[in-house]
Amino acid sequence: MDGSTENSLQGEMAPDVPNGTDPWPIYRGDGIAHDGIAGLPDPPPWRKFNGEPVVTAELGPDADLPRRLGGLGHSYRPDDDVIEVVNAALYLRRPLLVTGKPGTGKSTLAYSVAYELRLGPVLYWPISSRSTLAEGLYSYDAIGRLQEAGLRQAMAAAGEASPPSPDAGRYIRLGPLGTALLPWPRPRVVLIDELDKSDIDLPNDLLNVFEEGRYEIPELARIVDDQPVVEVGTADADTRLPVRHGSVLCQAFPFVVITSNGERQFPPPFLRRCMRLDIQPPDKDALVSIVTAQLGAEAAGRSSQLIEDFLRRREKGDIATDQLLNAIYLALSGSRPQGETRARLTEKLLRPLDSGAYT
Repeated sequence: MDGSTENSLQGEMAPDVPNGTDPWPIYRGDGIAHDGIAGLPDPPPWRKFNGEPVVTAELGPDADLPRRLGGLGHSYRPDDDVIEVVNAALYLRRPLLVTGKPGTGKSTLAYSVAYELRLGPVLYWPISSRSTLAEGLYSYDAIGRLQEAGLRQAMAAAGEASPPSPDAGRYIRLGPLGTALLPWPRPRVVLIDELDKSDIDLPNDLLNVFEEGRYEIPELARIVDDQPVVEVGTADADTRLPVRHGSVLCQAFPFVVITSNGERQFPPPFLRRCMRLDIQPPDKDALVSIVTAQLGAEAAGRSSQLIEDFLRRREKGDIATDQLLNAIYLALSGSRPQGETRARLTEKLLRPLDSGAYT
């Protein structure tokens, strides 16, 4: 294909952009909050969803953001490759599978996108070997409902006036992924952390939800004739929102960040539905910036030897950036140990994470 043909095709396929401005990139990774998400072009036809009723709830600020992003100065600064892949995932409405060594900022990326694009608090789903799809979507307190039903029967048998039958939604609380798939007008950010810890079936179980942008709540579907719209609890504290006809269908597909430490292979059908990103460990300049943001410029200037030592050790084994921060803080704090004690503790703090590496 020659250059003129390629340019012509790009012009025909480019979405309409107001005022001739190019919306790329929506996410810039500069730590400056803006409303660029409003300029996100329409999704591909196969990723359009029309869930109802559109959520109108106001989202409060995420109090955890300063800690997650490295303090009030927001030290997290992704490189160009990270920014490009994040924007591709936003444009295509696809989950983002992020791999990388511990401490490279995989989880922090979700908080950075949520902060910069003003998408509200991050919905966090930490994965364990016992995690199931149902856990991420919703929970149903069947025992609580049975207990309350039994109480009403006992009160009626005793001739007492029993309270009215409670709304079924009182016993249902949506999980992080289930909340993210509500029909929000703007995408929510959901962090599915360390998927490689999961049972072998969970990645495949996620496929249909990612593809369809919807899920059913059988406990509500069974009573749809009596209660077509039910308010349920969500993963956002103290927030109850309506579910119609016993199922949830998204309006704006959420920005899903799935992290993995690279400890297992995922099935090809799962990988096909994700944008994939491998985050590399920070280089020397990036480490200095991180130390400066977390501990101040003076600490960074006094820690050059520790940073060099950290980089040498990282060439021989996996060491996370927070290990370096711990070592620097201990070395420079007011009650810091001295002499051989300090050296021994530094050695322990910078010990590689991978078994079998040098000691």
